[in-house]
Amino acid sequence: MSDLPTPQDATEVALFTECWDAVLSYADLCTSGALTAHQLATEAFTLGMREVRAAGTLPARGPGGRAGRLPMIAELLTAVRATAAAWEADGQGHRLDPELRLWLNSEQAARYTGPPLRRPVALRGLRDLQEADASLLWLAEVEALPLPVVARRLGLDPETVAEELDQVRSLFRGRCHRAHLDTPLDPLCRSYARLLDAVTRSPAAETPGDLSRHLATCVRCAEAAACLRLHGGGLPAALAGGVVGWGGLAYLERRRRATEVRLGAGGPPAAEGTEAREPAARARVLRGGLLAAAVLLSALALGVSMMPFGGSGDAGAAARDDRQPVADPAAPRTTARTTAPTPAASPSASAGRSASGSPSTTPSKPSAKAEAGRKNPGPDPRGTSSAAPHATPSRTTAPAATCRVAYHLDSQWAVGFQATVTVTTDRALTGWQVAWNFRDGQQAGQMWDATVHQNGSRVTATAADYNRTVAAHGSLSFGFIASWQGENRPPYGFTLNGAPCATG
Repeated sequence: MSDLPTPQDATEVALFTECWDAVLSYADLCTSGALTAHQLATEAFTLGMREVRAAGTLPARGPGGRAGRLPMIAELLTAVRATAAAWEADGQGHRLDPELRLWLNSEQAARYTGPPLRRPVALRGLRDLQEADASLLWLAEVEALPLPVVARRLGLDPETVAEELDQVRSLFRGRCHRAHLDTPLDPLCRSYARLLDAVTRSPAAETPGDLSRHLATCVRCAEAAACLRLHGGGLPAALAGGVVGWGGLAYLERRRRATEVRLGAGGPPAAEGTEAREPAARARVLRGGLLAAAVLLSALALGVSMMPFGGSGDAGAAARDDRQPVADPAAPRTTARTTAPTPAASPSASAGRSASGSPSTTPSKPSAKAEAGRKNPGPDPRGTSSAAPHATPSRTTAPAATCRVAYHLDSQWAVGFQATVTVTTDRALTGWQVAWNFRDGQQAGQMWDATVHQNGSRVTATAADYNRTVAAHGSLSFGFIASWQGENRPPYGFTLNGAPCATG
């Protein structure tokens, strides 16, 4: 954090500690790499602190703060969004998440910088609260901090903080209702305003069918309904989506997980009065860990069951067919078959080897070694080549995929479409080429963050000068516009620098 502004007093030191993690978490959502995320967070944090200091005062930590500003964390998160928009405008958009770039150039993003009365209701309602009230609501609902921790940070009484939070929720609802009525509404929306206020006051109230249909098609009224309905647990999402904008729900989930991890690990929050919550938090983390372990074991068992341990013929072909959408049909499969032995390749022949296999090898030895390979898988997929002396060489030497591809169809029209390709690599790269095959004669045209070359159905995207380097376990991304006729199925046979990649 050496690039961050220097705290001016003890109050700013505490604020820096509280806010930096939140800013970096959201910046990580907005970018495609850890280094870029840190750069975005640092620039946004500096911008946000400069604006707060220019306002003449830091957010108050007790009752009586002046209205008109967002809570400190929310203010800095909006600075992240503003900095990302500045990057996009200055030609640095390739450093941002592709979906964020689309959002920044949409009407949704324009609402946050347009006329005040057309901005999201949650944003306006939070600004209308006193700063101490707004901070209490944000820390409890969005940051998901336990109330004793919130009380300590804001200088409130831990015995009454729950009652104060209920009062602040009601105040926020009133501010949002007034903001919704102040919004320039069309006659239909205005005719539903009073009914919307009535049905959101009580959890037992039923929503009439015509109002329900209207909320399904009107974004502004749906946003207002989420802010007015304090029951049902939708308030955190309404706040995060209305104030942060793009990625608000993902940020909300990250903050909840971070809080659970801190409580489960017995970190600093435990010293601030959360002893009563710690066992439950530990239990949640333990359950999550057991679930993750079960999923990992299931995935490992599925992967092992699909690996050809000494078999040949259709069994090996079935394993290759599972990878067919991401393999290059012109190279790996042909090479594998040229090195395969010529005996019968039917399932019955493969199954019958235990009875009629080579006399020099007993049926139990390959199974025992293969089982040992299942229990102790090494990083090198060729480590099991000694399990069966008569095994097919091509199956024991085939390297595992070290990259994964996500292909996303962003939009499509009568004769063209736009798509984004994101590749995650396990190895560091100092240059890259991503290639694939189109299925239906599509023709790639304009491409950004890479240069394009197409030969028949095979398309190759080559790194630009500014994004040639990718860290290990990092990702690269580029987009393009192409034409299509008749059918537009997803491409297949993705490779990174000639090596096959997995998809999904």
